[in-house]
Amino acid sequence: MEMGSETLSRIARIIQSSEDSNNIPPQFDSKYFHSHLIRGLLRTHRVERGRLSSLLSVKPPVMNIYGILHGGAVVSVAEIMSIACARTVVGEDKELFLGELICFPTAFPFEIGTFLSQAELTVDASVIRSGRSLTVIAVEFKVKDTGKLVYTSHATFYNTPVASL
Repeated sequence: MEMGSETLSRIARIIQSSEDSNNIPPQFDSKYFHSHLIRGLLRTHRVERGRLSSLLSVKPPVMNIYGILHGGAVVSVAEIMSIACARTVVGEDKELFLGELICFPTAFPFEIGTFLSQAELTVDASVIRSGRSLTVIAVEFKVKDTGKLVYTSHATFYNTPVASL
């Protein structure tokens, strides 16, 4: 099957535009830049043992082409909230290793997607289970005004106990 010249021309333009977008300005090309970007959108609302609540402002830098929160931003927020929540029950002397982080959008009508471009989300993290070597955290993203669940996440952390010699 051969491609027409118009198709080849469109593909060449796509490749050229992606090459142009790979030039990242030095001030944004740092190891922790995405963490600073995401943390700048979060405001801590409540911190308790085993529970953490924050407000997330959905702004253009973390939106995708459909005008909703980018999946990478959802995962980053879920990871930050999970680690912070785990630290409310696991001492700083123990290292945490993220075993898995599963984050997925729940089913919601597309109208909410257009609404999310102006929205604030409430992000609640809570400990589901915490033991000697394992901590499980659930994170829920809800539209602040309506309370509608938009995303959920579960993270499993493996704690390394401090050796006693």
